[in-house]
Amino acid sequence: MSMDVMKKLLNGVEVKWEALGSLLVRTKGTKITAGEMKKLHKAGAPLKVFAGGRTIAFVDFEDIPEKDINNEPSIVVKSRGNIEFEYYDKPFSHKNEMWSYHSNREEINIKYAYYFLKLNEPHFQNIGNKMQMPQIATPDTDKYQIPIPCPEDPKKSREIQAEIVRILDTFTSYTVELNAELTSRKIQYNYYRDKLLSFDDGEVEWKALGEIGEFIRGKRFTKADYVEDGISAIHYGEIYTQYGVWTTHAASKVRPSLANSLRYAEPGDVVIASVGETVEDVGKAVAWIGNENVAIHDDSYAFRHSINPKFLSYMMQTATFINEKAKHVSQGKINRLLIDGIAKIRIPIPYPSDNEKSLAEQARVVAILDKFNDLIYSASEGLPREISLRQMQYKYYRERLLGFSRPRKVTN
Repeated sequence: MSMDVMKKLLNGVEVKWEALGSLLVRTKGTKITAGEMKKLHKAGAPLKVFAGGRTIAFVDFEDIPEKDINNEPSIVVKSRGNIEFEYYDKPFSHKNEMWSYHSNREEINIKYAYYFLKLNEPHFQNIGNKMQMPQIATPDTDKYQIPIPCPEDPKKSREIQAEIVRILDTFTSYTVELNAELTSRKIQYNYYRDKLLSFDDGEVEWKALGEIGEFIRGKRFTKADYVEDGISAIHYGEIYTQYGVWTTHAASKVRPSLANSLRYAEPGDVVIASVGETVEDVGKAVAWIGNENVAIHDDSYAFRHSINPKFLSYMMQTATFINEKAKHVSQGKINRLLIDGIAKIRIPIPYPSDNEKSLAEQARVVAILDKFNDLIYSASEGLPREISLRQMQYKYYRERLLGFSRPRKVTN
């Protein structure tokens, strides 16, 4: 799209800023527990049920009261944990501590409102991050104002909103196609990784983690302790949101004054999240191969050992490890994995009677998986790079199309 087209679309357009709660219909959720969601979930069931964060379930229509089923295209507000907005146009429900919006007014395009909220997602995430468990409340979205173009001319307003949606949908659709291709490649990669690490052939011994190393639990620090320049630190939540199999740099830093009260992972340790929203999240690992010690949160463990750290971290991503891990996860509102449980999980050690040969084999496997990992996850190569470029393009046009100037507050 050219700048001329955008200028023509928005040339001289007046906007009226109105609170979301006065424009859209807010829908409450249903009374359903995490345990019930897990019990009722059926692959291929028609009704999607959202929880506050990334947890979802698919259930049959009869599993949820009819009054709690929303059939309107809606904006789902994920209000806890990972705070974000999702547009959903199929029947759905959600837990009663979260909410959604739909439009019952012809002049308001619900997807236009969604794209504007998506643009301003960081605003809501900043509000949520002030809480110990990131979360927002209904007034945070109800009172939030969005721009309505040409409020005195509903027909033109609808046309402008629809055209903005059409343009952004085009970029979104292309990115969805690329992500679908990437997902297919990830499935292939996961299959090959799991096959390679099964060690069906050759000399191998399966040993419990507790036999080959020790677990060191971290010490508590909070968001209030974060600083721009301080002690490198890994928060448990970052392990499944910001890190891959391994890392050389920490995403966060905490106050230097905490130095003596913290616990640290050493280079070569594998840092493991001990809590998470899902079984897949809890127990997720990242190999720390930086050049210095890194502080770790008390809801994580540093596993200290004498094998290849990347080999161990790759092993912890496999279906075999995840299935074994699930047997030891204490499930509830927050899933938790204790040291006594994870220490029992066994992993394969090639050539256990010859340490030099074993490390060489581990390094060989890591070198193969690193190449595949780069093709699938590296931001500078292949599909991830193409997706990144398209997302940058989408965000640029979204900013230009939805970047209406807010009215200045008048002060006396």
